[in-house]
Amino acid sequence: MSSIIRKSPSAGDQSPDVWGVYEQDTGSVQYIVADPKTRQAALIDVVQNFDPRSAKTSFDSANEIIDLVETNRLTVKWILDTHPHADHLMASHYLKLKTGAPNAIGEKTCDIAELWADYYNMPGLFDPNSDFDYLFAEGETFKIGELDVQVWLSPGHTLGSVSYIVGDAAFVHDTLMYPDSGTSRADFPGGSSKDLWNTVQRILGLPNNTRIFVGHDYGKGGREPQWEATVAQHKESNIHLSGDVSAAEYRRVRDERDATLALPDRMLHALQVNLRAGQLPPAENDGNHYFKIPANKF
Repeated sequence: MSSIIRKSPSAGDQSPDVWGVYEQDTGSVQYIVADPKTRQAALIDVVQNFDPRSAKTSFDSANEIIDLVETNRLTVKWILDTHPHADHLMASHYLKLKTGAPNAIGEKTCDIAELWADYYNMPGLFDPNSDFDYLFAEGETFKIGELDVQVWLSPGHTLGSVSYIVGDAAFVHDTLMYPDSGTSRADFPGGSSKDLWNTVQRILGLPNNTRIFVGHDYGKGGREPQWEATVAQHKESNIHLSGDVSAAEYRRVRDERDATLALPDRMLHALQVNLRAGQLPPAENDGNHYFKIPANKF
C-alpha cells in the first residue's frame, strides 16, 4: 500500500507528535497522535477498507497504521473516532482486538444510532454502549501519556461529532476542510449548518498557532492532499470563513452547496457498520454477513 504519510512533530511540552496517513479511496486522513515522552499514542478515525462494487471489506489501512506504530516504538492506549462516518467504514473494533486498547466515540452516537435504526428499520440492532468502551460527553478529559486531551462536542456535520484537543493539536474531523476547500457538508440526517457555524467558531477561538487536523481532503485543483493548517491560516484564508462573513451568509453558501452534493457511495453501507464500532451486521444462519440498504429513502 502506498499511502501518503506525513509527520507533524511536537513543538514542546504538551505538544504531541502527529502522523497523518492519507487513505486515497475515500480521501480520508487517519491519525496517530503520540506523547513524545512516554511514547503512548491514540489512533483517530482509522479506515476499514471497503469496495462498494463487491461489498468486500479488508483491513489494509488499519494494518498499515499498526506497522507505523510499531516502527516508531509507540504503545496504543486509545482507539478514537470522531463520529459515525458516512463515507468510510471504521476499523475501531478490529484495532481494539489487535492492540487491546479501549475504543471510544462521543456519547451522542446513541442519538445517531436511534435515528439510523429507523432508516434501516432495524430496531435494537445498534447499541453503542456495548460496542464502544467509552462514550465521551462534552468537556470530558483523558490522557495520552502525559498529554491532556479535551473532548468537545462539535455538531453540524452530524449531531454527535466530537473534536479531540491535544495541546496545540486539534482533531476536528468533518468540520473544517483545508483552507482552500472551506468547511464540510452539514446535510446528513441530524446535521445542521447552524450548528456547524457555531462549532467552527469555537474551533477558531483556539490559539492561533493551534494545528488543525481535518478529516478529509480531495486534492483540490490537482494539488497534493493536505490536512494540516493553523487556526491563523484558517482565519486568514479559509474560503468559507475569512473576512467578515456573517453566520447567515455562511449558512446560505453552505446550504446551497450541500443541495448539489450526492450521497457518498459508501454511506448506506457505512452507517450500519460504524454504529457497531466497525463490525459487520450479525452473521445470518448461513454464516455470512449481509448489508441492508433502504430503497428510495434518500
